[in-house]
Amino acid sequence: MKVVHVSQSEPRDACLAKLCAEVYGQQAGLTPLVVFTGTKNVLFAQEGARLLAGVDGAGKPLALALLVLDEAGQGMTVTHACEFAEGAKARLLSELSLKAPLRIDVQNEKEKTFYQQCGFKRWFAADNGQHIGLSARHPAKSLEALSPTLALDEALILRRFKHDAAAFAQAKEAFLTGINNVPATL
Repeated sequence: MKVVHVSQSEPRDACLAKLCAEVYGQQAGLTPLVVFTGTKNVLFAQEGARLLAGVDGAGKPLALALLVLDEAGQGMTVTHACEFAEGAKARLLSELSLKAPLRIDVQNEKEKTFYQQCGFKRWFAADNGQHIGLSARHPAKSLEALSPTLALDEALILRRFKHDAAAFAQAKEAFLTGINNVPATL
């Protein structure tokens, strides 16, 4: 598997829409649209996030991962990941954990076990019951040394959608266009 940074706007937006749809599913309400819109218009615009794909020899996407910078600019959090071929997500995350200062926040032991197998070897228990895993390249040595991940103001995006029908329609159209135009190769 080869890791590709999806940086060109059109394929990146299409892959981001597909990632959000895959992660949240069809019963998630407006969440996939809100995350897609905020990531596209805020995090990508400010270079606070990267979309990476694991591709086969022909360039066909097998897995996607969204990495968001922390506020200090020292590490990146895997906020969303999905796969289109069995085992591809684990292979992509394993490759990324070797190359980047990554963080993952998980809710339970099953998720923790999966990410441990992907190269997240150092773990901290957060006060909220989450487990926070770090790749070997992450500089933090303690929970207190972790900088918060850049975050979207999802409530603000929802308010804008509620009060600006044109913005909502435009975001929805961009999301649906993206899902329907995911490139066959990257």
